[in-house]
Amino acid sequence: MTHAFPLPSLGLASQRLQDGETTSVQLTEQALARTMAGEGPKVFTRVFHESALAEARASDTLRAAGLSRSPIEGLPISVKDLFDIAGLPTLGGSRLLADAAPATRTAEVVQRLRQAGAVIMGTTNMTEFAYSGLGLNPHYGTPRNPWLRDEDGGRIPGGSSSGAAISVTDGMAMAGIGSDTGGSVRIPSAFCGLTGFKPTARRVSMQGVLPLSANLDSIGPLAPSVRCCATLDAILSDEPQWDLHAAPLQGLRLLAPTNVVLDGIDATVAAAWERALSLLSQAGVRITHAAAQPFNELAEINAKGGFTAAEAWAWHREYLATRLDEYDPRVGTRILRGKDISAADYIDLLARRKQWIARVEAQMVDHDLLILPTVPVVAPKIADLAQSDEAYFRANGLILRNPTLINFLDGCAISLPCHRASEAPVGLSLAGTGGQDRRLLSVALAVEQLLAEA
Repeated sequence: MTHAFPLPSLGLASQRLQDGETTSVQLTEQALARTMAGEGPKVFTRVFHESALAEARASDTLRAAGLSRSPIEGLPISVKDLFDIAGLPTLGGSRLLADAAPATRTAEVVQRLRQAGAVIMGTTNMTEFAYSGLGLNPHYGTPRNPWLRDEDGGRIPGGSSSGAAISVTDGMAMAGIGSDTGGSVRIPSAFCGLTGFKPTARRVSMQGVLPLSANLDSIGPLAPSVRCCATLDAILSDEPQWDLHAAPLQGLRLLAPTNVVLDGIDATVAAAWERALSLLSQAGVRITHAAAQPFNELAEINAKGGFTAAEAWAWHREYLATRLDEYDPRVGTRILRGKDISAADYIDLLARRKQWIARVEAQMVDHDLLILPTVPVVAPKIADLAQSDEAYFRANGLILRNPTLINFLDGCAISLPCHRASEAPVGLSLAGTGGQDRRLLSVALAVEQLLAEA
């Protein structure tokens, strides 16, 4: 596939700034121009024209004085529309909160980006209140996937971080920051040919972030490469930058589950998946194909709606009581399921999750990481899902299924593009248990290099 604009890595863009080949103001002006054209009006709920240019000018002034705050100094970055920005109401991809009180302080992750010298381009469109993996939004429109964009109304971008992905593919930002509760960073990355990283949730502050599920929410980057994701993750987590090296693939032990994650796989994804596994095996990776028995149980564990429905209901219940008609009906309906989850159900869910994690971790003792298709199908057509509730909810369940496993595991995961240039975008996921983030990124860098050479 081809993106609307070339996707330089953050490192390459930073080097161009350092060499004087461009300026932050020039990069920002180009990105701002793109927000006004093409998919731009559906990508951002707000564009920060004035403050972005002011931040760019300040960055150029510092660089001229020999100062650079971080590897993202002066680079345009987008942030999802659920991060608080001081002085503005946080919309969450909804019209419901347009009249809400403005945030009194900016979300901690956005503060960290600004302190690192990022130019914040604006807040990106998303599935309303982050409650879907598809990316459709009836309030602000649905930005179209760059793949087959002009055919039959276009394909979904994936969600819920839909605008975040298209801001990067279309050159409106060099990277986007999204949230991931059940795949909302990895799904749009897989569908749009980007790299998306979901960290271990506890590593990144949720202060000032509109929640979906306190037990499952995490914050991560959508970017052109693994190294870009690692750079941004260090900033988001307020950890020192580290020298990322590719881990040796020879002898690496990966568990490729044979149950659940391959159900419903389409021919395009299956071909890319088998090709990637073959390349890894040839590189000396030891891949074990075996059932991960706990995966069979997750649908039943979450049958009443799980943490997402329960915790979303707790947050939204007062709005739903009087303003249900202002919600996207497909979002409001799902949140309402949480009304029937009792305190006992919730306590049982906490206990079952703890036991489930322990069983998965026990199976992982003899393996370094999991490997699985990020999503088992290529991006569906927007029109097919917009017109049919049945098609919408069936696709949503299928597309969220694989990524959700890692959120419930409280683990970390990355989606890497594994398709050929002429093919539909397909994502390959590597995942680890909680706290394996740096190990995961090192392995992902090696796998990225292997796929690029194929």
